Formats: sequence, structure tokens, C-alpha cells
Amino acid sequence: MTYLKSLGFTRGVNLGGWMSQCDYSEERLERFITEADIARIADWGLDHVRIPVDYNVLEDEAGDWRDAGFARLNRALGWCRRHGLNAVIDLHKTAGFSFDEGEAEAGFFDSEAYQLRFYRLWEELAKRCAGDPAHVAFELLNEVTEERFSPAWNRIAAECVRRIRLIAPEHLILLGSYHNNSAHAVPALDPPADARVIYNFHCYEPLRFTHQGAPWVKELDQDARLTWAQAGLEEDFFDRVFAPAVEAAKRNGAELYCGEYGVIDRARPEDALEWYRHIHAAFEKYAISRCAWSYKRMDFGLSDARMDGVRDELLKYL
Repeated sequence: MTYLKSLGFTRGVNLGGWMSQCDYSEERLERFITEADIARIADWGLDHVRIPVDYNVLEDEAGDWRDAGFARLNRALGWCRRHGLNAVIDLHKTAGFSFDEGEAEAGFFDSEAYQLRFYRLWEELAKRCAGDPAHVAFELLNEVTEERFSPAWNRIAAECVRRIRLIAPEHLILLGSYHNNSAHAVPALDPPADARVIYNFHCYEPLRFTHQGAPWVKELDQDARLTWAQAGLEEDFFDRVFAPAVEAAKRNGAELYCGEYGVIDRARPEDALEWYRHIHAAFEKYAISRCAWSYKRMDFGLSDARMDGVRDELLKYL
């Protein structure tokens, strides 16, 4: 059975910058995404959203629960149910680890205390969000960075899945690998514990096109701009990018999901549209469910005014 497609996790969009990668102000948490945004996403014809959430929205420095954070997350899930959307709860940052070095989180993969805190948070999320396995999926952790973390991550993920399954036996669980969930790193994941554990990858290839002018990517020339034609990609480019993930999923009997993909707002909308058109063809070819980054702002906003001229066409390729 293909759970992603049958349950309705086929074409989605990320709600980046709401409960993650933000200033955590009451204004941000209450106003950045509202029910009207969820209704608009449903009108776009998508079937799910991915909700990145940082641990400090749900717990304080001492590890005590922030009930307001759980209430806000459950309110978002309620909006999704009301408008016919499914949701992926993505733990974007945990105590001791973030994909973003600027967050100054470190030590997770070597610290039993941090790992126990991670398990405890997921057990609480499962308790508070279980009971709706057809509409809510869990993503254990966003973008493990270094390859050296891979053995520890396989062990931690297996234990976390085991604990979640005691509470929520039927929820889909998404699991990504190192190098920020790169497709080429998916083969490093252990075989899934059960058929509802889904291999997850992200795709921003080629970075020189999708992240042109991104100030946080230091190896790129900040002034360089590329059109789609100048990128010079061969027709089988995404076939080759996806191949390691596709082969690993087939070998281990796992489903495959792309939890992030997109083009920065420094690229011309017309060129971004061509990138989406080509990656969409590869997603369709390999029956890969996916979730675009990102709905609003965050340098990739699909609802931003700059995309008005191409959005109707672009929505065909999400």
C-alpha cells in the first residue's frame, strides 16, 4: 500500500517561518499564518501542509511543557481538518541540534540527556496529536547535517520510532538522512521499522540556481544571477539527483517523500517556473510525494506578490 498517496500527502506546501526560524514573538506566532492562509492553500488544490516547529515553542529551557505552544499547534491542525488538508508536524529544531549553526545548538548526537529530551518531546507530541493517523504525520528531525552523525542518528531514530509506536501505532513517520536530508544520503538510513516509516529527502539542486544570492550560502558569489537557460541542466538532471534515494527506497521497501524543494526569490519568477516544471516531471515519474518550500516569505514565498504573474501556472507543477 502507498500510504502517502492513499492518505493524501501527495502535494503540499511548507508553513516555514511561523513556529520555526522566527523571533517567537506573540505577534509572529499568532499572525504570521492564520486560518485564511490554510483556506487559500486548500483553494490552490494542495492536499497537505508541513508545519516546521522548534522545540522551544513547545517546551521551556527546563524542559517543561509550554501548553500554549501545543494549543497553537493543535489549533493549526484543526484549521487543516476544517479545510480538508493533512499536516506533517516537523520538528525543525531540538535541544542540542539545529541545521542552522547560527542557532548555537550543539551536542545532541553525543548527549544522552538531549536524546532523552528528544524522545520525551516526541512522546508528548504523539500523546497530544495521536488519534488522527489518517491526517497527521510526524517528521522526527529536520536536516541532519554532518555524515559523521549518521550512525548515531540511525540509533536515535529507531528508538524514537519505537517509543512513538507505543502511543501512535498508525501515524506516518518521516525520516531523513545527513547532508541536510540530501537524496544522495538516503542509502545511509537503516531499513524502516515498518511500512509507515517514510524515507524523506530535500532537493534544492543545483544550489547555484535555487539559492543564487543567498547570503547564508557563503560559497556562492552573492552577486551572481542565473536564468534557467544559463543553468544548462540536462533533461535527466533530476533523475540522477533522485537516483540514490529511489534505489534505496526500492531496496528497503520504503515510500519516498520530498519534504522541501524550491527556488529563492532572487531568481526571476519565470525561471523558477521552469525549475518547478522539470522537478515536477521527475516527481511524477517516480511517484514521489512532495512539499514545496515555502508558502510565505522566507526568501522562497510562493504566495508573495512577485509570483502573481506565474502562480496559476506554477501550481500545476507543485
